[in-house]
Amino acid sequence: MTNDVKESFSSPPAGGGAPPAPAALAAKVRTLAPSMTRSMQRVAEAVAGDPAGCAALTVTGLAELTGTSEATVVRTARLLGYPGYRDLRLALAGLAAQQQSGRAPAVTADIAVDDPIADVVAKLAYDEQQTLADTAAALDTVQLSSAVSALAGARRIDIYGVGASSLVGQDLAQKLLRIGLIAHAHTDPHLAVTNAVQLRSGDAAVAITHSGSTGDVIEPLRVAFDHGATTIAITGRPDGPISQYADHVLTTSTARESELRPAAMSSRTSQLLVVDCLFIGIAQRTYETAAPALSASYEALAHRHNPRTR
Repeated sequence: MTNDVKESFSSPPAGGGAPPAPAALAAKVRTLAPSMTRSMQRVAEAVAGDPAGCAALTVTGLAELTGTSEATVVRTARLLGYPGYRDLRLALAGLAAQQQSGRAPAVTADIAVDDPIADVVAKLAYDEQQTLADTAAALDTVQLSSAVSALAGARRIDIYGVGASSLVGQDLAQKLLRIGLIAHAHTDPHLAVTNAVQLRSGDAAVAITHSGSTGDVIEPLRVAFDHGATTIAITGRPDGPISQYADHVLTTSTARESELRPAAMSSRTSQLLVVDCLFIGIAQRTYETAAPALSASYEALAHRHNPRTR
């Protein structure tokens, strides 16, 4: 073993903070694998697919199993949030014990073009459940709490998103409006930038992008960041370009992408969970004003939900 690999065993995890719990390991792999090198992906997929088997391997054994190097194994462990391979092995042993005690393994079945509709329903339901569980397991509650505080006290909130993420942005905006906050969801990239220019300290901006690299979302967030607004990114790629302009990053997870189920569908599920977490947190912080505002909005719409009488 090289000196570099030995030293990496005791290095702090990439990004700091405590290593993820065993239950969050599979979610972490699914979230970060697309941004890894192919050799690191092989290591990550191996540990997520067979935690019991890999927990029994030395760093050399796992490197041989995956056709990689010891240094790659250690780098993968660190990227997943563990100080070194020993810590990853402990997490793998814990995950294996949980699975053996009756927890279902994290497997996903692709939807085939000739699947009966009943199978489609079952597979989609499983993937949605897995996506929500992964997002909840990996969501940094410290970052979430900070984002809630920023939004609850913001004078004005701008929200940016395009495509499927724009639908999530509109959902967040209408929720915030109903509890009395000033929030606007911008889907036109030009309007998003021209509005971001008006933001200042005391304002907040939220960017929603699964890839973390959507230029039409990054640009207005950068402008908001440069003008002193508190910035929040909801993304499936916490290492993406969007993060350099975000004061708070909320990471989402997605189900495995397939031909009939693109990333836009699965990412929306996890984004909506994060949006709901933000909304509930904000409503709790601002309850004295949020509750009457929400009640008033219900009352204003009540007549639209009742049958008209002649």
